[in-house]
Amino acid sequence: MHRVDATDKGERVGDGYGHALGAALRRAPGTLRRGLWTTARDPLPRQTWFGWLPHGHLVLLAVVAGVGRMAEYSMAMADLTTPVELLVILQAASLVLALSRPVPAWWLSTLSLFLTAEITDATVGPNLLWPWTVWGIVVHTFVMLLLALRAPPLVTAVTLLLTVLSGLGNVAVPTDFVHNEDLAGGTLAFAIAAVVGASLRLSRVARNKLVEQEVLTAEERAMRTVLEERGRIARELHDVVAHHMSVISIQAQVAPHLVENPSEELRENLAGIRQNAVEALTELRRVLGVLRAEDPAADSVRHSPQPTLDRLDELLDNVRAAGLSVSIATSGERRRLSPGVELSAYRIVQEALSNAMRHAPGAPVRVETGYLTTGLTLRIANAPATRPVDPALPLSPGLGHGLLGMRERTAMLGGELVAGPTTDGGYEVTATLPLDTPKDGT
Repeated sequence: MHRVDATDKGERVGDGYGHALGAALRRAPGTLRRGLWTTARDPLPRQTWFGWLPHGHLVLLAVVAGVGRMAEYSMAMADLTTPVELLVILQAASLVLALSRPVPAWWLSTLSLFLTAEITDATVGPNLLWPWTVWGIVVHTFVMLLLALRAPPLVTAVTLLLTVLSGLGNVAVPTDFVHNEDLAGGTLAFAIAAVVGASLRLSRVARNKLVEQEVLTAEERAMRTVLEERGRIARELHDVVAHHMSVISIQAQVAPHLVENPSEELRENLAGIRQNAVEALTELRRVLGVLRAEDPAADSVRHSPQPTLDRLDELLDNVRAAGLSVSIATSGERRRLSPGVELSAYRIVQEALSNAMRHAPGAPVRVETGYLTTGLTLRIANAPATRPVDPALPLSPGLGHGLLGMRERTAMLGGELVAGPTTDGGYEVTATLPLDTPKDGT
């Protein structure tokens, strides 16, 4: 057997990082191409404070910046040329454009800065307002921030680099960078805007992923709860079905002895019935074994008889002993119900009483059962709580998942369940279960 030591693990981790880095490098050109050459609309996310900021404020800033920058060039140039005016207006407009299309806005602002610097270099020389003016830096800083809030970090870093290179391209001697306050100050402002915007974007993306994960987790938890409840219901109904199958098997075995001189065909038919019942019991036990495999607690109640409405008084006595005030009323003619209906009705009452004990401590509860020609109705209603809810109060042992369990049991029988608060501040659960009354002697 090959022994895996720390060196092997380290090599595998290193290979994993290497593959990840290689994959990222291979994706980088495509990411840049899609990020820099796009005119797609990308509105500001509402999670950012810019998203809630009235856009009119940024429009006002663009107007003020355009007027301020125009004044800067008017003081430096004897005759303000039309190309300079047009470029100043376009750069101011780029701030408004960045609200919906940040990448085209960045291209417009960068080109405006570059071309304005080139024109003013030929007109007033490189010592005045060159390569960037104060208002030009302000506008481009906000454009960079609005871009970084939405673009991937790689795209943001490349746009920052291209912006600085465009400024260096205006400088005749690159070493003048450290002596050019406008260039150095602008680069610092752009870098801060890029870092702040990228950080806010990463934080927003992380929050969104966390919310998505929480939604998925909640959905998975709900599905798991449903499956657990259905498994528990199936285990309970197994005992009911197994009882009937056992009775069928015994009756088929005894029947030949109750008939004088039974025919061979009758013996064969009864033997076939018994064999089918035994095989069905075997399959039921296999299914039950699967259902109980992940529920060790189920083994402790494997041989416990499943409750019916005959034990309803016993249930009410137990909850009264726990301090719950319960009254009961029955309407209609009590009749024999199928075991599945009896079991589900008992469990629904049990769940509803447990919820009342848990969420409405001290409130009186009324349990009503109605035997109709079309179905069995259950109504469990409690008044408002008279004491504070104790979060540490456990549910009664053996119960399922509250309303979810009641809904599953009702749906299984094709019935209806309605639950909700009452007008007086209490809570009411009403279930209608269709009746399947077995005939006597079956």
